[in-house]
Amino acid sequence: MTELALSVEGLSVEIPTRRGVVRAVRDVTFGVGPGEAVALVGESGSGKSMTCRAIMRLLHPPARITAGAVRFRGRDLVALAEPELERIRGQGIAMIFQDPTSALNPVLTIERQVAEVLPRGAGHRERIVELLRQVGITDAERRLKAYPHQLSGGQRQRVMLAIVLTRRPTVLLADEPTTALDVTIQAQILAELGRLQQELSMALVLVTHDLGVVRRTVHRVAVMYAGQIVELAPTDELFARPRHPYTVGLIGSVPSVDRSTPLTPIPGTPPDPIGLGEGCAFAPRCPIASAECLAAPIPLRPVGPGRVSRCIKADRVGSEWSAGAAAQRS
Repeated sequence: MTELALSVEGLSVEIPTRRGVVRAVRDVTFGVGPGEAVALVGESGSGKSMTCRAIMRLLHPPARITAGAVRFRGRDLVALAEPELERIRGQGIAMIFQDPTSALNPVLTIERQVAEVLPRGAGHRERIVELLRQVGITDAERRLKAYPHQLSGGQRQRVMLAIVLTRRPTVLLADEPTTALDVTIQAQILAELGRLQQELSMALVLVTHDLGVVRRTVHRVAVMYAGQIVELAPTDELFARPRHPYTVGLIGSVPSVDRSTPLTPIPGTPPDPIGLGEGCAFAPRCPIASAECLAAPIPLRPVGPGRVSRCIKADRVGSEWSAGAAAQRS
């Protein structure tokens, strides 16, 4: 078996508040291999972005990692001192944030911002131009003197890609890198990301709400709900036969191109992350839940080669969901 580029094991994050402790990430475990792409999907607040920030150790206090390990090149990043971690960030593991406007310095030119992370040497300016061309920025030489506000959203995201790729990272965490971009630019950015990932044999963790993007971009999908991974499976298998009720609900909420399949919205609302019970967090919204679902914690269980589900009814989710959802609507 190929050694994983990144392994996340039992990662948990808590945030103390005046109302109580928010359990933002709960016992998250997954891995990604060299050249592989894994997506983290789920509703807003499910813990996707917080998981990525915890991997990078970029949590803002009072948020803190309370359990687990993040293994990279044989080292646990959770246990590393900050100076050691600084040597890994960027060159070993890099992250693209969902809003390039906030990630770029508004008072520095594009040339200056790329140059800050590029080692000095002969042909320094030419290397910056080549990097910008590599990520698909047209008229790259003219863009060097531009400021972030003078570029479009897609161009700013490409600049962020260029900055990240200067260090040729082994692992890239992309937190909704196409947010607020139109579908044409979104497709271009994802295509560039996929091409560069394969060229560099880079492991990619992609955070997104867009299941269409997931279907055509990644090898495996981790579905998150209330801070937990509730299903993890190869992409094609997940869409062909989801094995958790929440996954069924997510897929059913996406409109079909020919409108032949009616939308089936997920009933209810996400739970309050303060005071989560020990049972299945999705049970109050689930049309096939039973008393057993709330009685005790439900572990991730194997439900086929390379896939796991956090549901006691995983083998019959599809048929029971359809009947239960119809009963709820009536």
